[in-house]
Amino acid sequence: MAWNEPGNGGKDRDPWGNNGKHQGPPDLDQVIRNLSNKLGGLLGGKIPGGGSGGLGSFGVVVALVIALVVWVVSGFYTIGEAQRGVVLRFGKFYQMVDPGLSWKATFVDRVYPVDVETVRSQPASGFMLTRDENLVRVEMDVQYRIVEPRAYLFNVTNADDSLSQALDSALRYVVGHSTMDDVLTVGRERVRQETRELLEQIIEPYNLGLMILDLNFLPARPPEEVKDAFDDAIAAQEDEQRFIREAEAYAREIEPKARGQAQRLLQEAEGYKEQIAFRAEGEVARFRELLPQYQREPELARQRIYLETMEEIYSKVNKVIVDTPEGSNSLLYLPLDQLVEQQDRRAARPDPDKITSDYLNNGNVSAGQDSGQLRPTSDRSNIRPTSGRN
Repeated sequence: MAWNEPGNGGKDRDPWGNNGKHQGPPDLDQVIRNLSNKLGGLLGGKIPGGGSGGLGSFGVVVALVIALVVWVVSGFYTIGEAQRGVVLRFGKFYQMVDPGLSWKATFVDRVYPVDVETVRSQPASGFMLTRDENLVRVEMDVQYRIVEPRAYLFNVTNADDSLSQALDSALRYVVGHSTMDDVLTVGRERVRQETRELLEQIIEPYNLGLMILDLNFLPARPPEEVKDAFDDAIAAQEDEQRFIREAEAYAREIEPKARGQAQRLLQEAEGYKEQIAFRAEGEVARFRELLPQYQREPELARQRIYLETMEEIYSKVNKVIVDTPEGSNSLLYLPLDQLVEQQDRRAARPDPDKITSDYLNNGNVSAGQDSGQLRPTSDRSNIRPTSGRN
């Protein structure tokens, strides 16, 4: 049997306790009225009359509670890991906030997150006039990072734009005091360094809260009308540097060889000096030994010295033997130097008979009338050297 089925001995099981009388759920207005009276008592009194007036007061309270919750929840914010927060309270700097979850009073505080880790860049370019009155297009890029968020936000209206204008001013000043060759070729590093130093001097009084990391000097180029001529000039300068490097490499290669050769010549000269000195000392010693013999037998000593001298001389010159037979006008010529050379060339297979026959056939050597052989030259009186004493 259902719990609300009628009957059951005149007893009804209706949970609302109305003894069988059908009745709906309690009135919602009554519930709100009771709650309002309780809240009114907590706030210091009751609102008389009840009815619609109590419902309106309760709505205001609920709205205030909801607004308070929304205000508290809306105050939570997060600062990224690479950021720093700058908090203003009523428009005035209040504090710096580190990365993480934080809370601010909405409509009272205002937070500006600033990225302090990212490397930013700012370009500067344009046609500029050099010191030698040439027009050149220059491009430079500055890389920087924010180090003081408060100064970056509030010291100037726009720190990035101020840095760009300062870079353009510094670059034009340095280029205006440099020559065309410096900007295009050899002086690029100097131009970059001077521009960086001047840029730091310009922005220092403004305290932009920025730190200059590097300056990139992009390739400069002349106007298109004269670009070909400048390309030829740059190529010539590059060739000059290449030739200089090649010359330096050649010098580094030749100098050690020259020093070694000079050292060798010095050592050879020292050796020759010592050799001559020792030889002279030996000659002196030999003559000192000959002196007593010369004093005892002068003629014999002179003859011995003469023969030794002639032996040394003849050993270094060509020898010619001439024989004049008695009662004959024919002259026999025996070229011993040529015979010796031929004999040396044929040392591997010597043949004296063939050598003699060759000279007889050529008419260089005359045969005797009787035997047909070479005439001996045993007579010393017929020996005549080509040089020296006769």
